[in-house]
Formats: sequence, structure tokens, C-alpha cells
Amino acid sequence: MTYLETAAQFYSDVAETPQVGLCCVQSTPLQLPGLNISTSMQEMNYGCGTTVHAAELVNQPTVLYVGVGGGLEALQFAYFSRRAGAVIAVDPVPAMREAAARNLQIAAQENSWFEPSFVEIRAGDAFKLPVADASVDVVAQNCLFNIFEPADLSIALQEAYRVLKPGGRLQMSDPIATRPIPPHLQQDDQLRAMCLSGALTYEEYTTRIVDAGFGQVEVRSRRPYRLLDSHTYNLDEHLLLESLDSVSFKVPIPEDGACIFTGKTAIYTGKEAIFDDNAGHILQRGIPAAVCDKTAAKLASKDVIITNSTWYYDGGGCC
Repeated sequence: MTYLETAAQFYSDVAETPQVGLCCVQSTPLQLPGLNISTSMQEMNYGCGTTVHAAELVNQPTVLYVGVGGGLEALQFAYFSRRAGAVIAVDPVPAMREAAARNLQIAAQENSWFEPSFVEIRAGDAFKLPVADASVDVVAQNCLFNIFEPADLSIALQEAYRVLKPGGRLQMSDPIATRPIPPHLQQDDQLRAMCLSGALTYEEYTTRIVDAGFGQVEVRSRRPYRLLDSHTYNLDEHLLLESLDSVSFKVPIPEDGACIFTGKTAIYTGKEAIFDDNAGHILQRGIPAAVCDKTAAKLASKDVIITNSTWYYDGGGCC
């Protein structure tokens, strides 16, 4: 079997028999007022973080969710877009689509505001999304793209870019590796399906997002995910995987490169009240201003201090 066939079989199995501990199923899902999440849906919370960021979900956006899982995040997105067809959930695995549909029926019984028509489940995959060009406001995926081979990941990112409206957002949560994963683990299709061996490094991951055409990337969270210990995985030393939550915008890439925000700030320390680099960045003395990593590198000088990445950013930057 190919790695995609292995993954499909794996997720067909866990749709029928949920595996506690798979990905971050043991984590507490995002809690929202008036949102009730059934036990069966929580048991299928196969993700490594979250793609649901409230600030991105104003004005009832149309959301395309790739890889429906148990339907938990599709339900969370529907919480913000309470209308028929607002959330389109795409999955290639029949058993997973059926399980999600069952869970959403339960959700309708437990949440007076929710109607099953709010979420439309469609057969399809990340490589040929069953929606028109520039037709959705948000594309989201949680712990799916990391199982793809690098060339397939690029195709999936290009498809996400295709279906997004101008200015639309790609909201993702994936494991990343703190150093390249050795070939013997990358070639293990079962480990790849379990989100343990397909992760790219942060630099490789963000480069592919930008190469797909996204002009701005914002890191919302970066935290430890899993440890591949040297004994179990036949490694020279332990290898840490991290979970990265990001939002990438379908905006043009500036001539000097994409803006990637990781929580850095620039602080002007000079004698004047204001620092102006004549390129659109104005700093008040002593007041931190959020900047993208590209701008941080340009502004770094004896009169401008650049703080370290916090790996969290939610807007307000001067770029």
C-alpha cells in the first residue's frame, strides 16, 4: 500500500474504534459559551492543536475544513457561522464521514443553536478540493497535512490557495520537527499516519506555505507535542516534535519576501522621540511594536532592540 492508503485504512479503523491518546485526543477542546461537545466527539479529537481562532471568524465566514475527523472543529466553526452550508467538511474516508455525521446529529440534540445543515460533509481529498476557485473565506486542517510527502504537501497548500478568496485565511495545526526526521522513520507509513514521522522542520514547513503563494504567515502557538525517544525509534538522540498553530493569508507576497510573524517586537532606544525608517515602520521610543521576522532583521541596530520570538501573534504589527 502507498502511505496514503495506509493512512486511509488507519483512520477508517479509528473512526470505528476511537483510540485514546492518538495525537492530542487527551487535550481539552476549545470551550465556548453554549457549546456542548459529546463524549463520542471528544474521543475522536484527532488533532495536535486547534485551528479555531475566534478573531478570524467574524461575519459568518464560509469555512472549508479538510479532514473532518469526528466533526469537533467543524462544529466549533459552525458556532461562529450559524447558517446552512457555512462549513464544508471534506474527507476521503467513508467511515470517518459517517462517524462525523453521527456525531453532528448528536450535537444537534445537545445544542439548541445547531442544525446539521450548518455542516455539509463531502467526499474528497486535499489534492483536489471539491469547491470552486476563490469560493471560501477560511480553509482549515488539523494534523493532516503533516502526513503528506513534501511534494504532496505542496499540492495541498496550492489547492488551499486556489479555493480561498483574496485575503482569505489558511488555518492549520501540524506537528513540526526540531531537526530533520531520519529516513527510516519517514518511510514508516504507519508512523506517518499516526503523525509521528512526516513532520518537516519549522523552516521547511513555512517555506512551503510561502512557496504556495501566501504573503503573510502568523504563528498562533508553538509548543512541545511528542518526544521520539532514542530507544523506541532507533535514534542517536531523542527527537522532539512540536505543535505549530498558524494562520496564513492569501495576500500578495511583497517584493522583499513574505511577512512571517512569530511574536517579535522592535523597541527604539535612541535619543529622538520617534524612529522612522522611511519604509513604513515608525517606532516610539521605549514602546515595543510587533514586527515580522523580516522587518526585525532589517531594523536590528544599536538603537533598535529586537525581542525574541514568543511564538504567539494575533495582530497589531507595524508591517
